Amino acid sequence: MMWFVLAGAIACEVAATLALNASKGFEDRRYVAPVTAGYTAAYLLLWAALAMGMPVGIAYGIWAGVGVAVVVVLAKVLFGDDLPPRMIFGIGLIVAGVVIIHLE
Repeated sequence: MMWFVLAGAIACEVAATLALNASKGFEDRRYVAPVTAGYTAAYLLLWAALAMGMPVGIAYGIWAGVGVAVVVVLAKVLFGDDLPPRMIFGIGLIVAGVVIIHLE
């Protein structure tokens, strides 16, 4: 169950980060509520995963690593951000790190 909670935390953090980018520095005020709600939910769900017994090093490492990788890919799709080969390689390293951490 705690893995699903962590996945929810990651999803909320990714959504909030993408909304933050879409707001263009909060020029578009419609994104203030989604950004605030997304980050709040992300931290509450991360807290819940920790409260369920997930070690903080594993939870935070996976949350941060997967979040970065997903944001980079979705930013390419949604906003046309650059995704050069070295970034793809970096995402591969992040995924490998997450897998290794998960094997603890």
